Amino acid sequence: MSDVGEVLARVHRQEWARVVATLARRLGDLDVAEEMAAEAFATAVERWPVDGVPPNPGAWLTTTAHRKAIDRLRREVRRDEKHREALMLSDTPEPVGAIDDDRLRLVFTCCHPALAMESRVALTLRMVGGLTVPEIAHAFLVQETALAQRITRAKAKIKTARIPYRVPSRADLPARVTGVLAVLYLIFNEGYLASAPGEEAVRAELTAEAIRLTRLVRDLMPTDGEVAGLLALMLLTEARRPARVSAGGELVTLGEQDRGAWDRALIAEGHALVRARLATGQAPGRYQILAAINAVHTDARDIRDTDWSQVVALYDQLVRLDPSPIVRLNRAIAVAELDGPQVALAEIDSLPLAGYHAYHATRADLLRRLGRSEQARAAYDRALELTGNTAETAYLIRRRDQLAGP
Repeated sequence: MSDVGEVLARVHRQEWARVVATLARRLGDLDVAEEMAAEAFATAVERWPVDGVPPNPGAWLTTTAHRKAIDRLRREVRRDEKHREALMLSDTPEPVGAIDDDRLRLVFTCCHPALAMESRVALTLRMVGGLTVPEIAHAFLVQETALAQRITRAKAKIKTARIPYRVPSRADLPARVTGVLAVLYLIFNEGYLASAPGEEAVRAELTAEAIRLTRLVRDLMPTDGEVAGLLALMLLTEARRPARVSAGGELVTLGEQDRGAWDRALIAEGHALVRARLATGQAPGRYQILAAINAVHTDARDIRDTDWSQVVALYDQLVRLDPSPIVRLNRAIAVAELDGPQVALAEIDSLPLAGYHAYHATRADLLRRLGRSEQARAAYDRALELTGNTAETAYLIRRRDQLAGP
């Protein structure tokens, strides 16, 4: 039974979102889709210990949930036309549209332009990306209750406005791609540094899936600069993964990483994408600028060789496009290398990021470099209260404990 339980837990993480999103698209009702998926998993809990785990657990769950949805339609609505609708549900093949990949098709389907951008991204992350409400709330820097309400309101709008779960045509893709890229970026980020306690520090399956789907988007939209920029950003970030966590399970910062362990093939591919975008002469978007920043970092053989003036100049471009507090925080980290920690500290002290662990970790490091140990210790403590990542926790504790005594 314990083995079955482990399989169920793993399948739930991997398949819940796919089952719900598939049903939602077929039924046009997210709440019903979630109910049917829950019933299918409950059935699995009862039957798999007796019958054994099926060869394809995900397909079994989808089929079971689908049949339960059909049964529900037949029970609740007896009119002939609704009965025919239920029969069609099981017998009519779904249109594929312009997108061959099941999961990417669901992402584009859920990123409906009738919903506000934040709502469509949050909803898609939950229904298709498989991220939990706490993980999505962490990505948006909002309270879990507020994020849950946002998702609930998005579902309600879909229902009341009768927004169809229609497979998008090729002509629909440009209107939806911005939301799709945001979803893929946030999925990648959750894999790059997992926010949930108890998870692996780095969730390679999430970063790999985000890269796979972004490659597919680029195949669909090869001339879109932001698609190429996001792919380059992911590749250059993923290239550093082998050096990001020590053998002892502690996060290793960029300056301390063994650059010989970086994946040179991914770096070469990412650099080629960045150069190709620069060669177009077109004004870069957010993801292209972030990719260029990462290209500067991965081009340096040592942290001391980093062209920090170029990094700051790129962040200046990014701030003009996205003057968010997080972008300004990241810019200040580069400013600290160029102009010193005092200048950087003055830039971040007024940022409205009191609930963001990286803000306090950055302040702690700047205060440490300025010799203000007591304040640095308090900032490390606050960062530790807010982070759930095990590797980051280990790093912050070590840095805090290295501070000189009062």
